[in-house]
Amino acid sequence: MSRLAFLGLGQMGQPMAARLLQAGHHVTVWNRTAEKAAPLAKEGAVVAFTPAEAAAGVDVAITMVATPEALDQVVLGEEGLARALGPGQILIDMSTVGPETVRSIADRLPAGVAMVDAPVRGSVPQATEGRLDVYVGGTDEDFERVRPILESFGTVRHIGGLGSGAAIKLVVNLALGAAIVALGESLALGESFSLSRGILLDVLADTPIGPAVLSKRANIESGRYPPNFKLRHGAKDLRLVTDAADAAGLDLKLARATREWLDQAAQRGAADLDYSAVVAAILGEDARS
Repeated sequence: MSRLAFLGLGQMGQPMAARLLQAGHHVTVWNRTAEKAAPLAKEGAVVAFTPAEAAAGVDVAITMVATPEALDQVVLGEEGLARALGPGQILIDMSTVGPETVRSIADRLPAGVAMVDAPVRGSVPQATEGRLDVYVGGTDEDFERVRPILESFGTVRHIGGLGSGAAIKLVVNLALGAAIVALGESLALGESFSLSRGILLDVLADTPIGPAVLSKRANIESGRYPPNFKLRHGAKDLRLVTDAADAAGLDLKLARATREWLDQAAQRGAADLDYSAVVAAILGEDARS
């Protein structure tokens, strides 16, 4: 078993760190809001007071934070991981931050410290049950070193070199974001024809956006959107997508429209609700938790 540090105990980080403990690893945890570490301490985790303290003496440090700015601070800040990491240790970033941020962080790590990017697809239930899809970017050697650890979280796929896991996560999140927005707009159009919502959802479940219908139908029909994946994070991810597209000279009209709907829903008070609350924004309805 490995000595691990896990940093970032939000909705996803909590169950993911718990999976590592259940797998028998020695886990030190850190979170900006320290009280979030308390449940894991009861399960046997050691609680660190700074990222550097968490990384001292571990084999692998894992970060799961919300934004590129947060990752930069956790790794390279005054009390960041980089102050404690040394040759032979590995940093796995599982955040959704985009490939450029991953490569920028890797370039500034101490000599001899390897980095792997391994963002995940899935939300809280999948994280709790170990059914996430894990997309890994890194060398073949580094991938083989971290694969047994990552398998605690779910199905692991080596995408390619450093940054490729982060890159494909943006591709995936564009598809997921577009699907939920397409569902909202399809419902809005159907209801303008006086078609019932139930009939619309039944029919749309048999279309290419069927997975979005099946996973979010209960939210839409109840008007309640308890967060499995917060809309604010979805909006951030689509900003990363459009920024990457702009940098590549791509005119991704669907990506821009999806981002605009998510941003609008966040501005209407849905930022901390499930990302499917964008459907309520499109329909002009109030969304609740």
